Amino acid sequence: MMATYNIKPGNDETPEKPIWRKNLSMTYAGSEGKGYYEKVIWRQGGRLWLLLTVLVLSLFSCTPGGPQDKSTYMVIKGHTQGTTYMVKYSSADSTSWKGQIQKILNEVDSSMSTYRDGSIISRINRNDTTVRADDHFRKVFQTARRVSRLTDGAFDITVAPLVNAWGFGFTERTGVDSAKIDSLLAFVGYRSIRLEDERVYKSDRRTMIDMNAIAQGYAVDALSRFLETQQVENYLVEIGGEVRTKGVNPQGQVWRIGIDQPIDSSSARQRKLQAIARVQNRSVATSGNYRKFYIKDGVKYSHTINPQTGYPVRHSLLSVSVFAEKCVFADALATAFMVMGQEESKQFLQKHPDIGAYFIYSDQEGRFRVDYTSNIKDLIRNL
Repeated sequence: MMATYNIKPGNDETPEKPIWRKNLSMTYAGSEGKGYYEKVIWRQGGRLWLLLTVLVLSLFSCTPGGPQDKSTYMVIKGHTQGTTYMVKYSSADSTSWKGQIQKILNEVDSSMSTYRDGSIISRINRNDTTVRADDHFRKVFQTARRVSRLTDGAFDITVAPLVNAWGFGFTERTGVDSAKIDSLLAFVGYRSIRLEDERVYKSDRRTMIDMNAIAQGYAVDALSRFLETQQVENYLVEIGGEVRTKGVNPQGQVWRIGIDQPIDSSSARQRKLQAIARVQNRSVATSGNYRKFYIKDGVKYSHTINPQTGYPVRHSLLSVSVFAEKCVFADALATAFMVMGQEESKQFLQKHPDIGAYFIYSDQEGRFRVDYTSNIKDLIRNL
């Protein structure tokens, strides 16, 4: 069965503006069936539109557990952060945690959404001296700073002015030339901000923060932590393509996650899987340049901006999926690796054997090639 939904701002399901702008996708697969989720956000005529295409080969509902788990599996789905979410978990008494899950997602939105004028991050960007960081903001800020240090600035939440200038942020695209980029770089850099006593201090008032490359992974972790406080033994949490799992699926098997081929298309009919990964008790986050871009004067501009040069990245790496314990960490590293490129990322991974990565890149003839770390070799089935 296939269904296509064009969700426009202003209907009952989505806010007037998407709250976030992540445009990744996730495919899940298992003996219980397969499903396809795709989220693409793009700017058209000065407005943001959200296209959600869903290809479902088996209906998902409350499903009885398999031979290894006699629990009912609950499925909670909805919209958040300009995309969709799905939480699937085992429950011996069919308890629904929808209200609690939505409450956590609303808290994250109120903290870190650049599309909410009253959010903590928006007030910080306006230099509101009365705003105080909440627990969500502090945790993400600290993780972002750690990843920035580990990647020598390839990941940087102060990249917002550059992302906005190139037309991939929360403001309209402006004219871009070398002089403009140089002027913006003067107040971009993770060392130019600090968090002390619940307040963010900037070296330059023009510095702006954008946490879209890390906040969805954090929200996945936040929902996972909640489920674990409720003694849930088996779950899959997915937001905008970022995934964390624990235990097994309803058939008592390891959760399986699909990795897409990096095809320049937003059509589910043209979507193909590159690989299927078995994911248990860990997270997977994917970043890529193949769906969010624009072409001007014959030049293709990707949404991944190098915070050190100020320009969109241009290399052969098309997509990277990062495997890590925490989704917030995987999410940030996936973005960093797209900035760093394949070889530099592999050097990083050699120093961090607890992290895995699956790279899809193009060779000189434009053919898809894959490369992945040895620590996930047994988890991957290439198609």
